[in-house]
Amino acid sequence: MKKLTTSKNKYTELIKKISKLVDRSRKELIQNINTKIVYTYWNIGKYIIDYEQRGKERADYGSELIKTLSKELSSRLGKGFSQRNLRDMRRMYLVYPKWQTVSAKLGWSHYCILLSIEDETKRKFYENEAVNNSYSFRELKRQENSALYERLALSKDKKGVLELSKKGQSIERPEDIIKDPYILEFLKLPESEKFSLTIFIAYRNFSGFKIF
Repeated sequence: MKKLTTSKNKYTELIKKISKLVDRSRKELIQNINTKIVYTYWNIGKYIIDYEQRGKERADYGSELIKTLSKELSSRLGKGFSQRNLRDMRRMYLVYPKWQTVSAKLGWSHYCILLSIEDETKRKFYENEAVNNSYSFRELKRQENSALYERLALSKDKKGVLELSKKGQSIERPEDIIKDPYILEFLKLPESEKFSLTIFIAYRNFSGFKIF
């Protein structure tokens, strides 16, 4: 009986170790994809700004350049290059002209939320909150919609407001994050598709196990 119990405990530990390894690998893989998307879009923003400066243009968000680029890139590369997204890429480079200042902990969806915030101090506040608390992009959006920044600015009990703000925090599973529409667009995958890690392995030149 003791031998059977010991064997069962070892087997349970084996399952835990494998599960932990797979979960960590999934999260790292998704983070790598997110970082690559942000890096690609940041560079597209840089290319647009460089092009405008070389042409001595002062293009705004309603310029013909953005419209033309959106049409051409959408035709060549598929979804992900709407005028709005291209404006965000352009603004991304203007707000973060040095790649070193871009956080590897945030995905493109996070930055789309941050870039919609005009006030620099307010934007930096939410950026720090997202990084320090490992916010999902949905959680970051929830905090921004709840006017956390404004409530803290007006409150004398700043610690209490912060504590209350974290009660709705949700840490997403890797399979939830992978449904981020920006990731799907970047990898040219339909939203309705049932994904397996082999899809991402093909993208990353790995081989391995199913994510679902």
